[in-house]
Amino acid sequence: MIMRLFNYIILLFLFSFNLISKDPYPKNPNIDILNYSFELHLNDSNDVIYGEANIKLTIKPGEKQIRLDLISKTTDNKGMSVHEVMFNNKKISFSHVKNVLKINTEDFEYDVNDILKIKYSGIPITGLIIGDNMHGDRTFFSDNWPNKARNWLPLVDHPYDKATSDFIIVAPNHYQVISNGLLVEETNLDRNLKRTHWRQSIPISCWLYAIGVAEFAVDYVDYFEGKSIQTWVYKQDRDKGFYDFKIPTKHTLEFFSDYIGPFAYEKLANVQSNSVKGGMESATAIFYSDVSVTGDRSVRWRNVIIHEVAHQWFGNCVTEYDWDDVWLSEGFATYFTLMFREHAYGREDFVMGLKEARNRVFNFYKNNKDVSIVHNNLKDMKNVLSYDIQYQKGAWVLHMLRNYLGEEAFKKGIRSYYNKYYNSNTNTFEFMREMEKASNKKLAKFFDQWLYKGGNIILEGGWGYDIKKKEIYIDIEQVQNDGHFFEMPLELKIFYDKENLIKLETINIDKNSRRFYISSEFKPKDIILDPSTKLLARWDFKETN
Repeated sequence: MIMRLFNYIILLFLFSFNLISKDPYPKNPNIDILNYSFELHLNDSNDVIYGEANIKLTIKPGEKQIRLDLISKTTDNKGMSVHEVMFNNKKISFSHVKNVLKINTEDFEYDVNDILKIKYSGIPITGLIIGDNMHGDRTFFSDNWPNKARNWLPLVDHPYDKATSDFIIVAPNHYQVISNGLLVEETNLDRNLKRTHWRQSIPISCWLYAIGVAEFAVDYVDYFEGKSIQTWVYKQDRDKGFYDFKIPTKHTLEFFSDYIGPFAYEKLANVQSNSVKGGMESATAIFYSDVSVTGDRSVRWRNVIIHEVAHQWFGNCVTEYDWDDVWLSEGFATYFTLMFREHAYGREDFVMGLKEARNRVFNFYKNNKDVSIVHNNLKDMKNVLSYDIQYQKGAWVLHMLRNYLGEEAFKKGIRSYYNKYYNSNTNTFEFMREMEKASNKKLAKFFDQWLYKGGNIILEGGWGYDIKKKEIYIDIEQVQNDGHFFEMPLELKIFYDKENLIKLETINIDKNSRRFYISSEFKPKDIILDPSTKLLARWDFKETN
């Protein structure tokens, strides 16, 4: 017991060290952005955008500067130029070098309602994609994931800082504009220009900010708890797009709200765009590839819709504090997609998804044995995501946790975790603590072996029957040979000839080669491992005598 307690304390220390270790992104807890109001002027003659950002923030006494991300102008004349910065209506000195905007505030008195105003312009390198869509029509679509918002907006480009936002778009009046939150103004300024204002009243991280400017067809599909469900597609794709996106959005909102907790936002729009290849979970305005509109409600795009709606809970509302814990977005959205598929389309569809995910994980680990789900102080954003690890293995970790704890404790823990970090930030350790409280189980070992280390379980073994002792013996050995061993329950299904008798047993595997004994009056016909698809493992297992 003392040794177990010591090991647990060590694991807690390791988790805590990961949380406080130096992050390559310079966070500044002395500054808190409360609201961004971006006014952007777009045109059809060139790709230059003209912007004014009004940023409401609080600054702790003693802080001498504000640091924001904004890509500087490059030698090919792309990027942003800052023309003027004002602090509470007074001009203020600044520097804009190497993609960092530093604003000197040491001579100013701080207030609870400080407003920073930044006037700037330029051609976005990325982040805001300007160009023709598949039909040859000019469009403007955001693409901020994971840290590209800084290419067209001055902000704290990191998930830890959540703020409300306003997007005010002045553009040629033949366009419609979609963004986060609710539409508060749409005004024709003259024969040529229209002003559109969207307001996001719930704080979100900036990678979730979105604008789409195009010639849209718009379908106000339905309402969920008084909140509008909408479809925005290119005008040429009206019929196919309205048909494709009509389902299963409302059904997913109902399921996730019932299982997890309340939907946080003001609306939900599905938007066809040309800035993403799959789906992008922008809060309240989900972007999908332009080829997502097929007119046949394909299973592939159906599953993308479910995944992106699940993100409105995990990633958007409950958000990882930094990118080391990106699995709290992608692993959760992937697994809750599978849970909805089981709910809506049956157990077979659910298991098929689990097996597809398992195959991807094992194929990945053939050449990447040490890659863990949780990053260790991520330094290069190009490595932020592996589809096979943060998505698929992350989903499997939740599946195994659900089976390890039981359905009641798992659901209780998920609901408690969501409620505690609602519209806030969190990390893997805090998720573990909520699941421990819900289940009264210590989970440090489980989390350490599955999330902070690499590897998978590969088993070899067999079974036999001792007729004299009337017992089955099971030999099991972990043979993955990559230095990673696991302690996990393993379910067995025992088949008998006699009256189609079936018995379920559970054994606990660890790093040692083990022999297990099970009393049995009769010799089994067959024994199979993991009959309910609960364990991320592969095996070679058969009768040995």
